[in-house]
Amino acid sequence: MGGLLQGTTVLAVEQAMALPYCTWRLAMDGAKVIKIEQTRGDPNRKVGAKVLGEEDMCTHFLPMNTGKYGITLNLKDETGRKILHDLIHHFKIDVFACNQIPSSYEKLGVDYNSLREVRENLIWLGISGFGPERPEAAYDPMIQAYTGLMDTNGPPGSLPLRFGVSIVDMEAGNQGYCEVMKALYQRERTGEGRRIDLSMTECALSLLSFQLSATSMGEKPPKSGNQHPTFAPVDVYPTKDGYVSLAVGNNTQWRSITEIPGFSSLSQDIYSTNEGRKRENDKLTHELAAITSKHTTEELITLFRSARIPVSEVKTLEDVLDDDYLSGKLTSVRDPVSGVEMKLAPPAVPATRTGELSFPPRLGEHNEVIYGELGYDVVELHNDGVI
Repeated sequence: MGGLLQGTTVLAVEQAMALPYCTWRLAMDGAKVIKIEQTRGDPNRKVGAKVLGEEDMCTHFLPMNTGKYGITLNLKDETGRKILHDLIHHFKIDVFACNQIPSSYEKLGVDYNSLREVRENLIWLGISGFGPERPEAAYDPMIQAYTGLMDTNGPPGSLPLRFGVSIVDMEAGNQGYCEVMKALYQRERTGEGRRIDLSMTECALSLLSFQLSATSMGEKPPKSGNQHPTFAPVDVYPTKDGYVSLAVGNNTQWRSITEIPGFSSLSQDIYSTNEGRKRENDKLTHELAAITSKHTTEELITLFRSARIPVSEVKTLEDVLDDDYLSGKLTSVRDPVSGVEMKLAPPAVPATRTGELSFPPRLGEHNEVIYGELGYDVVELHNDGVI
């Protein structure tokens, strides 16, 4: 296993999505990631379809847990907390990560001060809803609601609408990955570890850079659905056989559209500026849709691309899997037990890991390998409720 982080070992007490996505990104860059689950397992194991016919290997768990070792450990047990220290010492853990409620850190023995005594230059990451200052349980949907993200999403006049992807979880995972990389760089220069407290709430707020600033100055961007709050025309338009997504970002692009055969009727003074097009957006949308609906999707793609106008057909997820270009960006992993193959969405920047990616671990799959290396009797630990 190669990659940028080859030789780096990560130990994570993790569940749900935000932290598992972060450590998955580290694994995709070559880090050895050991995932610790409570003895009943990550709750996400039981969420989604049972594509493998197994209770604890459902679709919500699988994608962000590839490439990891999986062990169980009861941190409410004194022996379990001792073993945690043994793991950190024996495997020379570089990065420890957890996503428990901050008020549980000391009780579970995962707090930074305790673990730093085991390994002084440890990089410690905690992802939580609000950070240590507000130790409350939190999930992606409630953070979307609390931070105003839902107030930006959906068509005009709609109810508050959750984003179709777990955008807060994913952003927290991405920011956790970035902070760990910064801390590894800092340690390389200074030899010192670092404590990182990452708040999902702050990650969500960071996505609202335009909306919050504009609102604070008295110009709240309205909900715009498939349109853009400041540019026009930007929308999804009907074709003879589907839809196209069209985005015009400046007046030069708009003039190019009006010069396309069949679109000359849109060459009107009221549409000559973005301000005018935005003001008359409803009328413009109706007129533009009347023209696009006379063409096939492929015809419109050809016309707009020849005029250098950003355009795309509106794909389904199934279409993405069938698209030669997009599917070429994906990777896949095969379950050695069932033979089922799973496609994986890539990191935003290509991963540096080389070699075959391992399938997500079954619950406690690597208990014998990991704890055996420490000299523990795995059967005894299991019988005592420690793993």
